[in-house]
Amino acid sequence: MIDPRWSDPAPPEAIADALDGRVVERLGRRGKYLVMSFEDDVHLVMHLRMTGNLLLTDEEPKHTRVRMELDDGQKLLFVDVRRFGTGDVLLGSDALAEYFASRLGVEPLSPDFTAAALRDQARGRRQPVKAFLLNQERVAGVGNIYADEALFRAKIHPLKPVGTLRRPQIEALRDAVVESLNAGLDAKGASIDDYRHVDGARGSFQDRFLVHLREGQPCVRCGATIQKIRAAGRGTYVCPHCQRRPRG
Repeated sequence: MIDPRWSDPAPPEAIADALDGRVVERLGRRGKYLVMSFEDDVHLVMHLRMTGNLLLTDEEPKHTRVRMELDDGQKLLFVDVRRFGTGDVLLGSDALAEYFASRLGVEPLSPDFTAAALRDQARGRRQPVKAFLLNQERVAGVGNIYADEALFRAKIHPLKPVGTLRRPQIEALRDAVVESLNAGLDAKGASIDDYRHVDGARGSFQDRFLVHLREGQPCVRCGATIQKIRAAGRGTYVCPHCQRRPRG
């Protein structure tokens, strides 16, 4: 079963025909995309977007958009309340590489994510650093939560133009992005609204936030009151003392 909106513009029948009966050889990730690689160099690329979940269960919850039946009788379900999630089938490793090359920048947990690489990306750009971090073509996989947490760790205001960051700030930001992502992985993600593990369990990163969603609470570093602002079109949390707002 496939929701036509999930696979658009490919018809659901084409997705089913490409995958039916094939063996899953490995699972992977690139940025925020999940990759199921099948035999014969066939790849299913999925994006959860805002409210998507992959659940391995015998029960079928409400808002199930895709059902994949496994050979052991279990069902892998793509559940998505808002129906923003997507799925694409790509034939061949070259097609997979081209798909990601046109959409994603450097992986922040890879050896390629260095302060020098980040500085090269930021040089001459006037956009706010928060918008820069959320641009998947620059840094792949950093979302709203992790951008807030990283900027707080690095003591950088979200509205500061990224091209004006000094070398020590770039180095601090690089390290803060890695630290924030690793903290999220250690906590198995943040279950604020919809996110769950594949077995349905909740993540716990929301209990360890340093700044995100802490509006009105004291800063864990200096005691100042955390504020909520808008940056890059997203609700953004900042300490006005630790993260000095740029002039102008």
